[in-house]
Amino acid sequence: MRLFLAASAFIALALASAAAPPGAAPAMLTPAEKSAARQIRPEVIRAHVRFLASDLLEGRGPATRGDRLAEEYVATRMETLGLEPAAPGGGWLQPFDVIGITSQAPATVRFARGGESVELRYRDDYVAFAGVQGPQASTEGGDVVFVGYGIVAPEYQWDDYKGADLKGKVLLMMNNDPEDDPGLFAGKTRLYYGRWDYKYEMAARLGAAGAIVIHTTPSAGYPWQVVQTSWSGEQFELPHEGGPEVPVKAWVTEQAARKIAGLAGQDLDALRAAAQKRDFHPVDLGVGADIRLKNEVQKKQTANVIGRLPGRDPALSREAVVYTAHHDHLGIKEGAKAGQDNIYNGALDNASGVAAMLAIAQAMKALPQAPRRSVIFAAVAAEEQGLLGSQYLAAHPPVPAGRIAADINIDGINIWGRTRDITMIGLGKSSLDDWVVKLAAMQGRVVVPDQFPDKGFFYRSDQFSLAKVGVPAAYFDAGTDVIGRPRGWGREQQERFEANDYHQPSDELRPDWNLAGAVEDTQLFFYLGLKVANAPRMPHWKPGDEFEAAREKAVAAAGP
Repeated sequence: MRLFLAASAFIALALASAAAPPGAAPAMLTPAEKSAARQIRPEVIRAHVRFLASDLLEGRGPATRGDRLAEEYVATRMETLGLEPAAPGGGWLQPFDVIGITSQAPATVRFARGGESVELRYRDDYVAFAGVQGPQASTEGGDVVFVGYGIVAPEYQWDDYKGADLKGKVLLMMNNDPEDDPGLFAGKTRLYYGRWDYKYEMAARLGAAGAIVIHTTPSAGYPWQVVQTSWSGEQFELPHEGGPEVPVKAWVTEQAARKIAGLAGQDLDALRAAAQKRDFHPVDLGVGADIRLKNEVQKKQTANVIGRLPGRDPALSREAVVYTAHHDHLGIKEGAKAGQDNIYNGALDNASGVAAMLAIAQAMKALPQAPRRSVIFAAVAAEEQGLLGSQYLAAHPPVPAGRIAADINIDGINIWGRTRDITMIGLGKSSLDDWVVKLAAMQGRVVVPDQFPDKGFFYRSDQFSLAKVGVPAAYFDAGTDVIGRPRGWGREQQERFEANDYHQPSDELRPDWNLAGAVEDTQLFFYLGLKVANAPRMPHWKPGDEFEAAREKAVAAAGP
């Protein structure tokens, strides 16, 4: 028996050493670190969510009273915990201007060819919003051109445009990127090329008058109701600083797209099949699109909230680990009927992430000594409007991007109970994987890749903004192997939330939230930030990663 125990101990030590980051000692947790992690408790997380998701904050829409209350709450909690203000220029808040655009879309829009036409109904068939920061936006009757996926990706030998002159045209395009052939792009894993923001950017570069994305639930990763709620009402952008713009941006349902294609004598399925191949060329449908928007444009202000725990090492304290979580949500629902819930409380998305971040800050302050690197906590604004707060943070960071060791982003937590696994979005992209795998193993868990790779989660939250300036990023989702539940139950809960509650007023704090898993996940995030903050070297993107060049540039710009 003694020989067996000795052999088992040796094997365990060998496995721990193998999981350690190259050149670093095994990441053993000290009693003090474990004690500090116990500051992360269900009641702490629940209390923060209870306030931030309260009806009193009216959905935390950008630049609203509720938004300001959320900022003040987070700043007050940071100050109470003993952090120091860390916004560039001093203070807790990093204010920045946003342009609010409320587009009045017509009840119906007309698509015509010859003497025939089809009309699409607002919200039921289409949603449109301005891509310009002015009082009017119009497609000017431009002809609709089907452009497949609307992607130009030289590294994949892919060009949907083939040099076509599309100035003044209205581009109709599919969501996502090609996925039928696993040899093209990344198969079922969605890349940035599949995101609507990339597609609108390309349309603007080509001088298009409009860009229309065809919605399907599988290609978008969410149902049409999310388009209705997310893209109606006041929309926000950072102030335009030059460069191309596409006047009208829109979504249409699949059935509406069929009508547009049919007007041209085309079959939508046949068009989409052709677009799966590299030799696809744009198809001018000869259908005129008449979409005219009247816009109310206002300059407003919101803010990121930033606190810091200074590092103890005289040299490494110039570098930092950054935690991010967005404090905004969608505000108040337009056109709600009397007695109908009209507040987008955003409890899971993302009062819960801010709550977890504040709990981590509490744990960091409970350590007997600060980590070697500084630790920065940033509750960022206007994530739901296109990652605006983190985009501004990345352009105006509290320390140079080349000195940010890592961004640990929290956007939603596990509300379904303890799991045997934890999902890392972007697993395989950076050396952060090594720490995550080891820390999860210490909790008796395994790290799994994105369980919904077709949804493109890595490009849908704030870590993407930091990654674009080179910062290695860790972003997580709840595990799906829930302890004490049947196989597949965890995945079903996540899918049910997406179908019924994502970006809906029903995303509220509920008594049945089981935060035991959230505590375990948040403790892992705490340990990860702590280990990165104390490591002799900063993490790095893996060779060939899409963000590796940006990292090298940022590190060089930061200097020694």
